[in-house]
This record gives sequence, C-alpha cells and structure tokens, in this order.
Amino acid sequence: MPKDKKHNPLPGFGLTLGFTLFYLSVIVLIPIAALCIKVFGLSWHDFWELATNRRAMAAYKLSLGASFIAALANAVFGSLLAWVLVRYRFPGRRLIDGMIDFPFALPTAVAGLTLANLLSKNGWLGKYLVPHGIEGVSTPLGVVIALTFVGMPFAVRTLQPVLENFDKGVEEAAASLGASRMRTFIQIIIPTLLPATITGFALAFARALGEYGSIVFISGNLPFQTEIAPSLIVMRLENYDYTGAMALAVVLMIFSFVLLAVINILENWASRFAKP
Repeated sequence: MPKDKKHNPLPGFGLTLGFTLFYLSVIVLIPIAALCIKVFGLSWHDFWELATNRRAMAAYKLSLGASFIAALANAVFGSLLAWVLVRYRFPGRRLIDGMIDFPFALPTAVAGLTLANLLSKNGWLGKYLVPHGIEGVSTPLGVVIALTFVGMPFAVRTLQPVLENFDKGVEEAAASLGASRMRTFIQIIIPTLLPATITGFALAFARALGEYGSIVFISGNLPFQTEIAPSLIVMRLENYDYTGAMALAVVLMIFSFVLLAVINILENWASRFAKP
C-alpha cells in the first residue's frame, strides 16, 4: 500500500505561492511601481530640484534627526522598562505591561491632539514647563516627544522576549566564579541584549520616519522649523503638486528600503546569539 502523504491544511505549493505573489503585488509592488513610473517621467534635473530644495532638505533633516533621537530614547528607556517588567514583580505590573501596546491601539491623530493639549501653555504639563522655556508645541521637541510615543512599543516588545528567555543560571555561574554584579552585567548581559536592543532601535526609527498623524497637531507644520517630510508631501498634494509629492515620496521610500535592509541584517546578526 502507498504510504500516506503528510496532511497539509493548506492547498498545494503552487496555489499558495500564486496567491501570495498576487496579494503582495496588489498591496505593495504595483503601487510602488506606479509611483516609480510616475517619477521616472521627470528629468534628473527636475527630480533633483523637487527632492532637494531648501524646504525639502529642512523637512528631511527634521524627520531623520527627530526620528533618530526618538529611537535612541526608546532604545535606552525602553530597555529599562523591559528589564523592570521582566525581572521584578510589583503591584500594577500587568497594567503597565498592557499599556505598552497602547500606542498601537490609539489613533495617531488622537495621540497628537492629546500631547498638544498636554504640553500647550495652558495644559497640565505645559503650564509648568513653558515658563521655564520648555515648549512642547510647535517646536522640534514636540515632534521628538510624539515620535517617542509611537515608537516605544517596538523597543520594549523586541527586547522583552530576549529577557524572558535569558538563562539566569549564567548570572549565577558568573557570581559563583567571583564576578561582581557590574562585571556580569557588562560582560554577559549586555552582549546578549545588545542585538535585540539595536533591532528595537531600528524598528522604532523606521516607525518614526513614516509617522504623520501624531505630528499634525503638536508640530504646527511650520516650514523650515517643525515641518516633517510626510507633512510636506501632504501639503504638496493639497496644492495639487502631485509630481513634487511623488518626488519626496520616492526619497522617503529609499530611506525605508535602506532601513529595511539594516533591520534584516541586524536580525540575522541577532539570530547567531540565540543559537546555543
């Protein structure tokens, strides 16, 4: 009798692969191709002028700089938060752990409006900060705060599983051999957590780079001051400057592809540390 074939709940490879490619093409590849074809109709000089004028360069600078600072803050404080949630037990820990995902569920426009009201000169925090020169509305600081808010879950959730699976016996072995707590932390814990921390930083950076909704209310969209690249794209679309908007979109898409490649490299690097 012929041997029974291994049961597979899905249809054959050809059908599933075809559906995957079709879905990927409709959702991702065709829109990207249409964008590139539209931009390729421009001459190199026209594209360069649209993508690198003074206003566009100021928007790139703010987008990249604020995204980097926000991702760095999330990498540092997100690592501390993940460490506390995994290593310690205290009242309200589950509530705090659940609130980490709050930026995922909250509409970004609502987050931006809430932060703007909170940090305005009449807001709960702003009325104490503004008199001391700390302004969070219509300033680059407000952009950084909003981007930190939306990127926090990426840094925490990337590191948390690594901490949960970390073998505490390694720390105990180091202590039994006479290593101090600081030496154990520097030579054992940090090298293990560093790949996941860098991956979380890259994910938070990528998320912040494409953010728009939470920035609208808190930044004020002031040209050359608080205008990020996605806001400039929307502004050009509202003025029916579709070609200029697409030129900026292509530049951001290139940044995104570079970030995606970096994230994949970091994940492959991190996987080597996970192997026994």
